[in-house]
Amino acid sequence: MAQCVQSVQELIQDSFVPKVAVLCSEDAQKITRKNNLNFSELLRPFCRLTSEGHMRDSNNQVQVVKNLRISVNNVVTRPSVPTSGVHSPAQRRLLSEVVSASQPAEGGVANVITAGDYDLNISDRSVKASVPWYSDWRDTLTELSTSKHYTATTPWFEAYRESFLQSMPASDHEFLNHYLACLLVVSSSEAVPVEQFLKLSQEQHMIQHNGEYTNPKWFIPNTLKYYVLLHDMSQGDEQRADSVYEDMKQRYGSQGCYLLKINSRTAAAGTDEQIPDPWSQYLNKSSLQNGVSVNSLDNTHPLQLETAIDMPGSLDCLRAVATETKTTTVYTGVAAGTSHGACLTLNDHNRLRLFIQEFTFRGLLPHIEKNIRQLNDQLVSRKGLSRSLFSVTKKLFGGGKVPEKSIAELKNTSGLLYHPEAPELQIRKMADLCFLVQHYELAYSCYHTAKKDFLSDQAMLYAAGALEMAAVSAFLQGGAQRPYPAHYMDTAIQTYRDVCKNKVLAERCALFSAEVLKSQAKYSDAATLLIKMTSEDSDLCSALLLEQAAHCFINMRNPMVRKFAFHMILAGHRFSKAGQKRHALRCYCQAMQVYKGKGWSLAEDHINFTIGRQSFTLRQPENAVLAFRHILTNDSQQTATQQGAFLREYLYVYRVALPQLPLPCINSSATRVYFGHERRLAEGEKQAATHVSLDQEFDQDLAAVWQDLEEQVVAAANRGVVPSTFYPTQCCLNSQTDNLHFPLAVVEEPIIVEVAFRNPLKVPLVLSDLSLLWKFTLKDFSRPQPQDVMVGDAVTITNEKEAIAPRKHGIITTEVIPEFFMSPEETRVARLKLLPRQTGQLTILGLVYNLASTPSTGDSTINSNSFSQNQGPSVRGRQDLEIQGPRLNQTKEEKTSVSHGPDRRLDPTITPPMPLLEVFFLQFPTALLCGEIRKAYVEFCNVSHVPLCGLRVASTHPDFFTFGSSSLATPLTPLSPTSFENCSAYKTLATPPGATPGSVTAVTLVSAADFGSGGGGVFGTGGKRVAEIPLGEGTLTPGESTQLPLWLRGPDQEGVHEINFLFYYEGAEKGGKIRWGDHRVLRHTVFICASRSLSVRATACRSNTLPEEEGRNGSMLVFVDVENINTSEAGVREFHIAQVSSSSKQWRLHKCINPAENKDCKLTTRERGKLCFRATRSTSKSLEKYTFADLSLGNEQIISSTTPCADFFFRRCQSSESWRPLIAVETQGRHSRSQGAGPGGGAEDITGVVRKCNEVDLDIIVLWKAFVVEDNKQVILEGQLHVALQTIGKEACSLRQKEEAQEMVLLKFKPELPPPMTRPSMEQLSHLIKTNLHYPESYSHSFVQKSLCMIPVILTLSNCSLAQVDAIIDLRHKTTSPESLEVHGSFTWLGKTQYKLQLRAQEVMRLPLRAGFLHAGVYNLGTPRVFAKLADQGAMCETSQQTATPALIIINST
Repeated sequence: MAQCVQSVQELIQDSFVPKVAVLCSEDAQKITRKNNLNFSELLRPFCRLTSEGHMRDSNNQVQVVKNLRISVNNVVTRPSVPTSGVHSPAQRRLLSEVVSASQPAEGGVANVITAGDYDLNISDRSVKASVPWYSDWRDTLTELSTSKHYTATTPWFEAYRESFLQSMPASDHEFLNHYLACLLVVSSSEAVPVEQFLKLSQEQHMIQHNGEYTNPKWFIPNTLKYYVLLHDMSQGDEQRADSVYEDMKQRYGSQGCYLLKINSRTAAAGTDEQIPDPWSQYLNKSSLQNGVSVNSLDNTHPLQLETAIDMPGSLDCLRAVATETKTTTVYTGVAAGTSHGACLTLNDHNRLRLFIQEFTFRGLLPHIEKNIRQLNDQLVSRKGLSRSLFSVTKKLFGGGKVPEKSIAELKNTSGLLYHPEAPELQIRKMADLCFLVQHYELAYSCYHTAKKDFLSDQAMLYAAGALEMAAVSAFLQGGAQRPYPAHYMDTAIQTYRDVCKNKVLAERCALFSAEVLKSQAKYSDAATLLIKMTSEDSDLCSALLLEQAAHCFINMRNPMVRKFAFHMILAGHRFSKAGQKRHALRCYCQAMQVYKGKGWSLAEDHINFTIGRQSFTLRQPENAVLAFRHILTNDSQQTATQQGAFLREYLYVYRVALPQLPLPCINSSATRVYFGHERRLAEGEKQAATHVSLDQEFDQDLAAVWQDLEEQVVAAANRGVVPSTFYPTQCCLNSQTDNLHFPLAVVEEPIIVEVAFRNPLKVPLVLSDLSLLWKFTLKDFSRPQPQDVMVGDAVTITNEKEAIAPRKHGIITTEVIPEFFMSPEETRVARLKLLPRQTGQLTILGLVYNLASTPSTGDSTINSNSFSQNQGPSVRGRQDLEIQGPRLNQTKEEKTSVSHGPDRRLDPTITPPMPLLEVFFLQFPTALLCGEIRKAYVEFCNVSHVPLCGLRVASTHPDFFTFGSSSLATPLTPLSPTSFENCSAYKTLATPPGATPGSVTAVTLVSAADFGSGGGGVFGTGGKRVAEIPLGEGTLTPGESTQLPLWLRGPDQEGVHEINFLFYYEGAEKGGKIRWGDHRVLRHTVFICASRSLSVRATACRSNTLPEEEGRNGSMLVFVDVENINTSEAGVREFHIAQVSSSSKQWRLHKCINPAENKDCKLTTRERGKLCFRATRSTSKSLEKYTFADLSLGNEQIISSTTPCADFFFRRCQSSESWRPLIAVETQGRHSRSQGAGPGGGAEDITGVVRKCNEVDLDIIVLWKAFVVEDNKQVILEGQLHVALQTIGKEACSLRQKEEAQEMVLLKFKPELPPPMTRPSMEQLSHLIKTNLHYPESYSHSFVQKSLCMIPVILTLSNCSLAQVDAIIDLRHKTTSPESLEVHGSFTWLGKTQYKLQLRAQEVMRLPLRAGFLHAGVYNLGTPRVFAKLADQGAMCETSQQTATPALIIINST
């Protein structure tokens, strides 16, 4: 057989080792996870003992245990594995992947020879055969046999064998793969570690003895439990750990527990000390064998039945992964950049090694020795008059066996025949224990004894197992005179295969027996055995065994070369049937060295034909051409028919293998790919959406904006959540886009590839019949793909054959450019088109063309027209488009090496038909006044054969447009855009005749939901929103188009604005067949030039009067200042203020109190006007609805609560949330981090109460009309401006204030102190109470009759806050100013001069007073001083309240 890395003794010993289970607490797992390992992986590199162990057998003789290895695995319970005797399809697929991943070394040593001579590489790295191969055959064999430095000649066979042995399940007829002990691992940081040990011990006992868990299997009922206290040196308390360990030794004994200290180095420590990583080789090997990522830690609980997956290295891992993994991907190494053992030092490595040694020598081996003694004593005590040991025990324990059956029935039974405590199984247990501890002599004796009883009972499965292990034990007895019983192995193989129908066990037995025969130089017997094991059940296994049999023939003393070659051909045939094309080609190439030039022409033809086909399949056209060329020789003995077939194959391969052309140069990285139809041009007045085209330059910042818009609209379409499978739409791919995913293209929609050519020569070139090369794999996305489809089953179609002689293809239509001329040293791009007709996976390989040059005339200025007439010789060839992906620079390994990721822009997935939307805009303006309302129309056309629905639009300026609200009836302008020219965009009503402007108020209640959902729905937060576009029936059928009105409002800021629209739509049938292919988007960008119009400023003031009909706290004054800031550049003559409306949940405009003669408010350039309105509290009881109040200043009333006025109002409110002064939110957030003050609550409570006194929350809508002269014709423009009043006394403006540039701030290295506790200012506290005096304006009194004139005065106090307020009224204050005395005179208050009152929230209290006058005159009664504070703030001083305006009274003397 081939040379192997391990000897047969090492192979057998490592295949059967003591197995130890692990149960870890959660805290212990956290400690080991710091090293990217679990506990079993942590111990794996140290599981082979470097020192000898000793134990005593039943005769008290010392037995030496050398080079012992133990297997440590996590406990994972799973349902019982059916013993079918054959591999499942998933296991076969994984074994196939393991073999595929192991290939001969490439580079300096090649295994496929070109130019007709083939080189055989027997030892893949050390020994290379010479050329010609057969002439030096004997020298090569001699070098192989005498060389001491060699590696595995067939590493794929060893990888297969190792994976096969690890996939063996634990069986009931043998105990070698059963667990002997269990490590209970608990962290020292546990509150009570002993309780955690007790919990883990109970879990282990339940797993072993509960009948529900048939796996894992345990060796003996009394399993060894070894208690491990895991201590983290970087965090834990070492003294406490030592104390807990002392308690453990008292409880469990010093030989039953251990204190393991790890993590002496923190993960953030420097890398000066280079710590070795012994885990990589083990994890790498496990990942290759198991097909799973080695970095996945086992976080599952051991009692989970269905979802648990064993860790790498366990015997059941291969099966678990195979049954639970849909796609089997073989990882050739540990994930890049993953470090293991980062927190471990060399001392920690020694501690782990010492722990394994202590556990084995003081725990495991004594436990095994004890059980061997117990089993031996039980069995020896029962020896008596019987001929064998078991005949006596069977009489004593006769109930341990099932009733007797007929021989034929037993021979067909491979199930369990014995009770677990049957004496036959006890001797088998003893034999397995002795075998595991290398006591092969006693093991052989026990196996031999058990074999007799099993055969006498016709328990053939048990007998075959005893025969197999007896033969292996006899071989492993060092220095023994007993020969290897090969007939035992033959009988076991025959029994496994023919009687028990268990081909897996038969294959294991054959692998061991062949290795043993090979070690004894019995190559002929080994080859015979391997050939006998081949069958039609597994092509892969048969191919490997045939290859090993071939190697046996060349390792004989007299090598049988032709038998080697014959069996290599048989192996190549079986490799080909198993899908292992590379291994099949290697076998045929090695066999070719023997037959070449020896006159075996028919054999050579067959081998060359097969090599040619395999090379062509593996994309080696050069080798394929050379192989087929050898077939077409002059002395060929093939028939004419066969020669014709060979010739056709040769011509096909030669024509398909297009030569690579060197000119012109192609910049592959600059290749751009566009998916979809080219942009449709405008039709008449229709303006088409801009979307994406190859003529646009790529902008990274703009791409981020589009991606953000798409995320918002996708989230709105999926209930506010972006799906995990979402990937942004990219219609045009280039070197700057994200090309890691397979792009999506739609069937019947073109794919345009832009290729950049460069002519490096100083002579012109011409390319004719230029087209794209591609390959295509058909896939039907309407039906689910089977998960067990093997690689290579799908049929791949390519146009390489058609590229030689261009013609139409039924699957993909390829555009051909007849002529492409390139001037000297010119760089030029060519755009080539593909039109897919079916769904599947497309790969664009490159370009094919005819390359020619001009005749050598010395004139380099020949144009394309003259060139076609003077064309020289041409050659047809190809150039491949090989695009290098982005460089990987994430992990340390990637940074220190040069590795690149994939670039899949040329690998689109062709999806089923999807809807295709085209959008046209009618009467869409390019210039607007700030706030101007303009009505346009949008036409939506479905140009596909699939209905579309779910039409939405997202925009960077959501307050720029609206489609209106479908929940309100808005019979506005005519449906046709050409009906009237100056039709109003608003819904208007005529003002009642005789009504005074500003006195008629229309009040309407509107819910925000009417404009925040439905047809004009707006979702999301911040300045960007998503709006649903109302369709007639919610669906746009194929070929259908619809036209919708679109209202636009000019931006509030002047200048040029770039506004982006993203239209989103879906197919009517969402299948979800492809990851992110359920929706499509259409982009549109417009530029709007906004000119100045009006500037509106508004201020709210408290009213000094409290009319009884308005209720308490019911009115305030609103001053609106309007300025015409237009500079007449847009031809605007004047602005008319048509109406002032308000919108609020609490307030409404009541009436305009401007002078009545100012009936018309007209403003020309730079003119200003001021309006005063009285606002009252809304009487609506609904807290969610907005009250719209309209005060018309002209002849018609605009209903502001309908589209489009209300739409823009609500959109403006939502979009302005990102820039409004968020005093309330900021203050609340700041105070939430501060401490409370006072018994009545924190400072935030005070600030909130005081702030409520000054809050207004009233929005003013100013609707205007402008008269513009265009083309000697007057046009009326309309618009609206918004002002948001938030605080009394604080001015608000319709124009957004420009943000000042932020100054550079010095870096602060100290943490900032928490902000100080904010208290309300004196100004805020001075607005708690509003005062008003009620008195007669004039009073007549006869001072002659009565010298004192007493007049009653009512002082009205109104609590403006929502809390209880303590007030003090001081009447002692007098005006001392000489000017005041001169104007108003002096008087006195009679009665009490100071009052102390308490007002409830928003309470109005009237306090009667009496004022005394001694003389006639004009007096100011506004002298009372009012002080107030919140009632629950005892430590706060009263604050003086703002007094009302002077209250003058005239006293007349009669």
